[in-house]
Amino acid sequence: VQLQASGGGLVQDGASLRLSCVASGRSFRAYVMGWFRQAPGKEREFVAAISWSGVTTYYAGSVKGRFTISRDNAKNTVYLQMNSLKPEDTAVYYCAAKTGTYSDYIGEYDYWSQGTLVTVSS
Repeated sequence: VQLQASGGGLVQDGASLRLSCVASGRSFRAYVMGWFRQAPGKEREFVAAISWSGVTTYYAGSVKGRFTISRDNAKNTVYLQMNSLKPEDTAVYYCAAKTGTYSDYIGEYDYWSQGTLVTVSS
């Protein structure tokens, strides 16, 4: 499966942004989808994940209550709605796909998008 992430940009502290990730190739609904991010000088970290059905979602503690992951299987797309953005959310964001069950471990994801840069200014 090929993944294409988009929607990054430069916003101010407290603003909102929505990232999208479109999948092509094999059946999208077969995959758990995740969002990860990598800030300058830091390791890539888990942000959120969503089950194949969209019923179950998982979040890192640092974004819980501010970010919402969702998916539209008819459009082969997963979204990350980011509200109340903070400067510490500045990072390159990646979407990723894996089969099986939920995981926040980077190594378990099989397919990755290119990154989309989110910059939050103070």
